[in-house]
Amino acid sequence: MKHLNIAVGIIRNPQQEIFITRRAADAHMAGFWEFPGGKIEQGETPEQALRRELLEETGIDVHQLELLDVLEHHFTDRVVTLNFYLVEDWQGEPYGREGQPMRWVKQADLREAEFPEANASIINLLVTQASAAQ
Repeated sequence: MKHLNIAVGIIRNPQQEIFITRRAADAHMAGFWEFPGGKIEQGETPEQALRRELLEETGIDVHQLELLDVLEHHFTDRVVTLNFYLVEDWQGEPYGREGQPMRWVKQADLREAEFPEANASIINLLVTQASAAQ
């Protein structure tokens, strides 16, 4: 069974909005919204991979990131380890650099049904944090 290590960036602006992008039609879990990121390459740390992926996918240069959680999810054909990082300090304005649809959504308004199932617990954590902060 294939095992993938993924670095994921939860890009949050000062207005407590999170930047999300839609998965490509030909991708695994196509059509769902996601936090940008990608596979950790051989010899890369999760932090290095995330900096590279966010520059490639969203055009931002990450200054600082904070590990939120590491989750493992089992699909029928693969196991995925997701390294979730909070990104609040970057240079540039994030956009769908690969042509993917994107939007900013209030942290409290994230909906787990719009994301792949593997994101459910991190979405719940973010929504709970947002509710507690209000």
